[in-house]
Amino acid sequence: MKKLAPRKVLIIISGLILIMISCTPQSCFEETEAFVKASFYLTGGSKPLAPDSLTVFGVNMETDTLYKKATGVTIAKLPLNAGTHECSFVLKIYGITDTVTFRYTTYPYLVSKECGFTFYHNLYSDSLFCTHHIIDTIQTRNNVITTLNEENIRIFCYANLQFRAD
Repeated sequence: MKKLAPRKVLIIISGLILIMISCTPQSCFEETEAFVKASFYLTGGSKPLAPDSLTVFGVNMETDTLYKKATGVTIAKLPLNAGTHECSFVLKIYGITDTVTFRYTTYPYLVSKECGFTFYHNLYSDSLFCTHHIIDTIQTRNNVITTLNEENIRIFCYANLQFRAD
């Protein structure tokens, strides 16, 4: 009987260790949100520049500001709504406001077992509309919006405004 007691204790401890190891939650270290990555350029320029002041929020969502008088932003990340096919943002640079509208389709994408699903978007080829107070043109570089760190659009602003190079 005395020989069985240490064996039973060893089996119980081994079983508990296996249960604890198997129940360890997996961690998600991958990006799980797909943003439109917008770079800023001066009209006619080929080098990204950062406006001295950038404020961005969704149309009719002034309380949910994405950037509030941010400095040094060369790439702005803009979230698209997976529940709609159109999204508009207000960009304010040096107190001058423009509105940018995106039209797109959305589809689910499995990031990984640990991270689950996210939504990717495809911008329509003629999907970008904007007002032209400070924005001269918008150029699409990659119309597939994913979690990868890739430039999707370039926003060219009029050259008579002060920008600083990074």
